[in-house]
Amino acid sequence: MSSRLRGFIAGAVFVLLVGAVAGYIAVKGGLVPANADSRPPRIERWASSTSLHAMLARLPKQNNPVAATDKNLIAGVKLYAQHCAVCHGDSSGTPSAIAKGLYVRAPQLGKDGVEDDPDQIIYWKVAHGLRWTGMPAFAKSLNDTQLWQITAFLKTMDHLPPAADRVWRQVKSGRS
Repeated sequence: MSSRLRGFIAGAVFVLLVGAVAGYIAVKGGLVPANADSRPPRIERWASSTSLHAMLARLPKQNNPVAATDKNLIAGVKLYAQHCAVCHGDSSGTPSAIAKGLYVRAPQLGKDGVEDDPDQIIYWKVAHGLRWTGMPAFAKSLNDTQLWQITAFLKTMDHLPPAADRVWRQVKSGRS
C-alpha cells in the first residue's frame, strides 16, 4: 500500500473519530435537545423521514382482508376512539390537550386523513408505530382483525356509510 493511500485512510479514520468524539461530547454535555416542546433538529427530521419512506416503499402491496362493512367500520371507529383519538383527534380535526403537547406533532386525522395511503402502509403504521414520534406499536395489544378494522376505518373515514359516520361523529378526543 502506498504512503499516500495510508495517509488518506489515516486521515479519514481521524475525521470519523473526531466526529464521534464531538457527537459524544455534545450528547453528554446536554447540547442535543431533549425537550418535547422545541422543533426537532434538521438532521433528526431528515433521518426519520428518509428512513420511514424507504422502509414503507419496500412493503409488499396488501389489500385489507377485512371487508368495509358497517360492523367492521364501527368496530374500527370504536378502537380508534379508545386508542387513537387522544393523539389524532376526532372528526372535528381539533387537537386534544395531549395532542397539543406532543413531539413530534400527531396529524389530526379528522382534518388530514390517510385515505389516500395504501392499506398496507396504514396497517403497518398502526401495527408497528413510528420511531422518533409518539406513535406506539399496537401489534402486541390489538389482534390482527382489530388492526385491519382500524385500517378500514382510516381508509374510508372521509366517506363512511351513515351508520359508521354517526358513530364517528360521536367520538370525542378530550379536546380543550
